[in-house]
Amino acid sequence: MFSRLLRVSAALIAFTASSLAANITGTVTNKTNDKPSAGDDVVLLKLAEGMQEAARTKSDAHGKFSLQLPDDGAQHLVRVTHQGVNYFKPAPAGTTTADIDVYDAGKHVDGVNGRADIMRVQAHTGQMEVTELFVLQNDSKPPRAQMSERSFEITLPEGAVMESSLAAGPGGMPVNSAPVPTGEKNHYAYVFPIRPGETKFQISYHAPYSGNFDFKPQILTKMDDVVVMLPKAMQFNGDKSVFTAGGEEKGLDIYVAHNVPAGKQLAFSVAGIGDIPREAQADGENANSQSASNAPDNRPGGGLGRPEESPDALHAYKWWILGGLAAALAVGAMVVINQKPRAASPLAAVPAPNSASGRTPVAVNAAANRNLLLEAMKEELFQLETDHLQGKISEADYQQAKAALDLTMKRALNRTQQARA
Repeated sequence: MFSRLLRVSAALIAFTASSLAANITGTVTNKTNDKPSAGDDVVLLKLAEGMQEAARTKSDAHGKFSLQLPDDGAQHLVRVTHQGVNYFKPAPAGTTTADIDVYDAGKHVDGVNGRADIMRVQAHTGQMEVTELFVLQNDSKPPRAQMSERSFEITLPEGAVMESSLAAGPGGMPVNSAPVPTGEKNHYAYVFPIRPGETKFQISYHAPYSGNFDFKPQILTKMDDVVVMLPKAMQFNGDKSVFTAGGEEKGLDIYVAHNVPAGKQLAFSVAGIGDIPREAQADGENANSQSASNAPDNRPGGGLGRPEESPDALHAYKWWILGGLAAALAVGAMVVINQKPRAASPLAAVPAPNSASGRTPVAVNAAANRNLLLEAMKEELFQLETDHLQGKISEADYQQAKAALDLTMKRALNRTQQARA
């Protein structure tokens, strides 16, 4: 009798465990040749404290795969590795399918060109701070990914000290990705894939400043536009046959050099002191959010109407000039990926749909996502204030991230209140 009870208990435990798990299936397609991609590593990642591997398999001869997805209320991510390049697909709670496209990779791919190199400069007594954003476009035919130990190379000014660096693939959120020294002075390279579509790199650094500074950037990838922006209180001096005035926007003076070939060394200088206005940072974050939600226009400006008498470069890169990637980072995937484990998931706090409440599964999922985002932003805000008090980030980076978080949290709270009304 006792042994029978044990067998029944074991069966119940096994049944309960299996009922809490589901399978997530999908197909990996090689878009370089439009055929199924066989033999690729497929990994299910749990987004908790870092990224924890939850399951692993390989795509079969037809490109298909199946992974066990535990119903633990956690956020998950499916990662496929093809020819050394990783491709990701979010798998939130309830996901049962995840089809993923991959591309063949090469060290040098024809069709990879630079759209813009955008530098935002500000200076205080004794120190200059620069945030530089690079926008690359991969229009290779057939589509391929460029990946090597020198996928994208840059140079930094003499005496520059890196503070942070981000990278974002096509349609992806920014992730921390630091360039590595190449062995040549002030020369660095990103080990990050440049997939078909638009890839962005952003690096922030500071350098000693005595009231003026000479820049001599080496343009290693052909750029449609090199843009320099600085507070109106500062002065710009450059070759007028190379740089043209790009107008003024939110207290920022903008200068543009068009069609800069690879190997060209530019030369310009800045003088004076001044901070990037906070309203420019906030407007940049707001416009980035609008352009992301209103796509499909693929230009960095998100398809905004052309400002009167504004040069094309100012129009095309207006909001990247103001906002860069920092606003996206503040509310993006890195917030979720780096969150600390909590005693209870915000998803668990959302009541199940029932006839009395009239709430549909879609409404429940939307509420769960809002709760998750708010909790993540609260943690990020706490960490930001801690880092600021400990002097781990510069005042400029603190102000920019704080403005982005404040605005986004306000909008999320407004949406939550509207949903409850």
